[in-house]
Amino acid sequence: MNDWAELDRALVAMAASGSTEVREDGEWLAELAALHCELHRDGKNPLVHLWSAENNLTRRILRVREQSQDRIVLEVRRFGRAKPGRLEFLRTDSPRAAVRITREQFRARLRRILAERFPDATIEPLTAAPDLEHSFSGVYVRGRMHEGPREWALMAISSAEGAAAIEGILTFGILWLDWTRQRAASRAVEGLRLFVPEGTSRPLRERAFALSSAARVEVFEFREEDDRIQKMDPADAGNVESWLAPRREVEAALAAAREAIGRVHALALHMPPVGDDIGLRLVPGTGEVAICFRGLELGRWSRDGILFGLGDSRERVTAATEPALDRLMRRLDLHRSGLSSETTHPLYRAAPERWIETLVLQDPTRLDAQLDPGHLYSQLPALAVGDRGVLDLLGVTRRGRLVVIELKASEDMHMPIQAVDYWLRVRRHQRDGDFQRYGYFAGKELDPKPPLVWLAAPALRFHSATETVLRYLSPEIHVTRIGLNENWRRGLKVIFRQ
Repeated sequence: MNDWAELDRALVAMAASGSTEVREDGEWLAELAALHCELHRDGKNPLVHLWSAENNLTRRILRVREQSQDRIVLEVRRFGRAKPGRLEFLRTDSPRAAVRITREQFRARLRRILAERFPDATIEPLTAAPDLEHSFSGVYVRGRMHEGPREWALMAISSAEGAAAIEGILTFGILWLDWTRQRAASRAVEGLRLFVPEGTSRPLRERAFALSSAARVEVFEFREEDDRIQKMDPADAGNVESWLAPRREVEAALAAAREAIGRVHALALHMPPVGDDIGLRLVPGTGEVAICFRGLELGRWSRDGILFGLGDSRERVTAATEPALDRLMRRLDLHRSGLSSETTHPLYRAAPERWIETLVLQDPTRLDAQLDPGHLYSQLPALAVGDRGVLDLLGVTRRGRLVVIELKASEDMHMPIQAVDYWLRVRRHQRDGDFQRYGYFAGKELDPKPPLVWLAAPALRFHSATETVLRYLSPEIHVTRIGLNENWRRGLKVIFRQ
């Protein structure tokens, strides 16, 4: 076909439609999502020029393989390459979601950056396509690179994805590393390279200390303004950030709150003011005490008085508002009960981990007879980094071994790594002698061995990725999975320990 003018009109029309995808050798070019196109006559074979705000490319057309209203396929030659390629224009029913375009643009850009930063490496095709079967998220770009006989699994994330997704990259990276190793053919996979935005790698470098040598994680930061990449030294992370409030301060705040709550008659209508169903928890960094009903916060005490209510709607406890507080307590007592038949009610389903925590605190031996019931601390220590402020429970066995207890009510693939965060901080405070110094475990001789880790969740609610992630933790971290009964709200029982 030699009617280049007709081809030019067809390409311009497809580009103007706003719903055309461009693929080169089968790969979608997301950088050309907002596409402009034109042909340049240059001898026998014209040039096709494609451009958008993010990128542009020029190819020489050798021939038209296929042309229809919805699809045009060109055989093209890329400058500097002898082998012809395939350029495809495909009209779609609707444009791809903006977030998908952004991720694909990052994937393409990352490949160029890696090719420049690692000139002696071969970068295998990268992908950001989700794979639910293997728990691979579309938030992350994953792939492989090899340098001579050495091969690495790699994973990267853009700053556009947000802090929570950046924090979660280690879990997904370990799964990708394990999957890659299982399918490696000619080369052994050395380890995992993680690429994260500048200034976000500290939590990753801290967690690297809790991984086994088999993981061999290397962390890189990149600056999106100029595509600069820097390998980060794990040792630069320093000590993990954490702090402990002196126990006497915690007890003083809780005692003051108990005394104030004892004067609130509405709280005493159905149960003792400080009984099994009403719990008090110091809110880190505020000096306030949360008042909880079976783990769900219903109010807060401070030196200025008591506020009550669910969510952001709070009222001060006064003689005039006591009827409203009474109604709230009646609702909680009705719906937040293990015997409730309305199992889909929001009050029944709210704060499940805190409800499990309440049951464990009532009788720690339900979880494990080894636990010393006289020394079990809730919501401690407070962390200075990340979106999780406190660990669930910190206990000690009757023989003095510290135990970090992480609770979940539903599947969470990040559960092992979250427990690692807390283990690192508890281990640091243990080595520094902080627990005794600040009044914890009074009269108890602590075993200097590393803390144990117990992951407790309903038996069928451990994520399928948990076992894989645990294999890459340091042998110093001894982890036990504790499977609970599915109807734990009616009474906590242990189904298995692994």
